[in-house]
Amino acid sequence: MVDWSTLDTVFLDMDGTLLDLHFDSHFWLEHLPRRYAEQYDLHPQQAKETLVAMIMAERGSLNWYCTDYWSERLSVNINQLKAEVSDRIGYRPHVPDFLSSLRQAGLRSVIVTNCHPDPLALKLERTGLDQHVDAIVSSHEFGKPKEDRDFWRDLGRKIPYRQDKTLMVDDSFPVLESARQAGIGQCLAILEPDSTQAPNSQHPEIPGIRHFDEVLPSLRSQQPLPSR
Repeated sequence: MVDWSTLDTVFLDMDGTLLDLHFDSHFWLEHLPRRYAEQYDLHPQQAKETLVAMIMAERGSLNWYCTDYWSERLSVNINQLKAEVSDRIGYRPHVPDFLSSLRQAGLRSVIVTNCHPDPLALKLERTGLDQHVDAIVSSHEFGKPKEDRDFWRDLGRKIPYRQDKTLMVDDSFPVLESARQAGIGQCLAILEPDSTQAPNSQHPEIPGIRHFDEVLPSLRSQQPLPSR
């Protein structure tokens, strides 16, 4: 599923890959509509339908992920509302063991996320995730999401990497397809990003796992590289 012996770098998505997507799903589909309905005196279902339609219209763009954009468009403080339910932020199964095993194998780990810097800071504060990886890059630094093939060119200028020796792990098939088109050597899909939802279907060409314990044995058998 993954040929660890050929790798020196592992790019990791955050939400739905390292962290349970339940926090984000709950926020956008339940908490925000409820608070939006309260603020504008709307029926909760009406608020939810209105917001979902607005959000889905931005899918695949940087606005989809931008809390500044949604705060301005909806006239609400998205970051403040996210903090109200931050107790739901948490790791997916086996993530700490997986990140520790990457380090023991001598592999560089870089979080590559579409998350806006403000909620990113909140998630790092809650989890300490930044202590377990070598670097973190938000697509907002480049003004384009990971779905944009040019993102990977800009990423290489900030974090130089060899495409054939890099693995990208993500729960988004559009992102993984973009990475493949940009020349990244190996891709791995997370099929169960949200612990409260059923797993996604397998991609016809990209291997997928539900949890990291499926690849931990092969990773742990990998001998550390002599140097990066």
